[in-house]
Amino acid sequence: MKPILIVGASVGGATAANTLVNAGVPVILLERDLKWVKPCGGALPPIAFDEFDIPQHLISRKVKTTMIYSPTDRTAVVKVAGLEDTANDYVAMACREDLDPYLRNRAVQNGAKLIEGSLSDLDVQHDGVQVTYRDKASGQKETMHVEAVIGADGAYSTTAKVLGLERLPRCIAIQERIRLPESKMAQWEDTADLYLGRNVSPDLYAWVFPKSDHVAIGCGAGPGNTKEARQLLANLKERIAPRIKGGEVFLEEAYSLPMHPRKQIAFERVMLIGDAAGLVVGTSGEGIYWAMKSGKCAAETLIEHLPDTSLQALRSYEKNWWKEYRTMYRFLQWLQKWGYGNERQMEVFTDMCRSQDVQQLTFESYMHKNMTPVPWFAQMRMTGGILTSQVRHYLPKRGSPNKQQAAYEAAADGRDASGDPRSRAQA
Repeated sequence: MKPILIVGASVGGATAANTLVNAGVPVILLERDLKWVKPCGGALPPIAFDEFDIPQHLISRKVKTTMIYSPTDRTAVVKVAGLEDTANDYVAMACREDLDPYLRNRAVQNGAKLIEGSLSDLDVQHDGVQVTYRDKASGQKETMHVEAVIGADGAYSTTAKVLGLERLPRCIAIQERIRLPESKMAQWEDTADLYLGRNVSPDLYAWVFPKSDHVAIGCGAGPGNTKEARQLLANLKERIAPRIKGGEVFLEEAYSLPMHPRKQIAFERVMLIGDAAGLVVGTSGEGIYWAMKSGKCAAETLIEHLPDTSLQALRSYEKNWWKEYRTMYRFLQWLQKWGYGNERQMEVFTDMCRSQDVQQLTFESYMHKNMTPVPWFAQMRMTGGILTSQVRHYLPKRGSPNKQQAAYEAAADGRDASGDPRSRAQA
């Protein structure tokens, strides 16, 4: 059997490779730069460590509480717990410089061949795929003949490009890693922060994610706002300046994320996974789990159908994926537009996150990666709370029609409504 080529040896590609070699299928991993570390917040659900057999020592920090700060610094304290308390009630924070090499090396140890080089072209033929790539060490163009290709090469996917696919809209994620004094790190012992507001992220959110010995501070900027990314990050650091005073920046990083899935992710002898397929979920921007999951699903499709790698055979990967996850992706895309649409709506989103029903159902779905059915009474409570919040933030108070608008405008400028420097206001 000719080997399967996997373009990209990050979390998705490495998971696909390991799944294939464990089933006796020959694999070649083609990675452009083995020293490169993908910029990433690093959040993973605990289920990933069991599902993909990842050792616990790769967890840098366990987050059990999330603090959400609205544009006016009103807060929602969100406990990481589903409908029932379990030992896995946390969000695992991983460092990609540890996670990626582990997954890649495991696949290689189990039999995958690793080549450092960049894809140049694909020619799908009746008996396989002719692949042209540039070897990094020699700088020379080389060719190989493979059975099929899995594109796991990220938001700028060369695999998608050579297939003639359209360029997906992308957002920019930018972050700094900062070492803090021990006294400052204590405030993020098991807590992560999310910040809303157009001065830190016009259409997404900003974050502080704790790791074992530092924090990752960053923000996202969608299409049309990507040029402002550095200024948005500077605004975030100013907003939380007292909390990171004395910190040392030791790494600056940025990367693109796709904003929505591709319409087609399976082709004749080729499949796309992870960011290359646009499988980052809305609202949270979570991508690590979905890269690994799609990599495993694509590999299992090949294992089931080989030697048949026709479009009809590989489309079962695409059909099964959307049968399982289409509702979730559509809902989270809608929630992103609804919750981050403007600063008033970000205030409503913050209020919604204070609801215990919302918290439990959100993390129940997050922990188990499925859409949790919502009981009728919970639906009524959540709907009532959202409608009340919409009225509160969209209708001006009698006698002071401009007061609320002034608060939103002041929040965007980094001050309170009186003009003084902002301090945290918990309403």
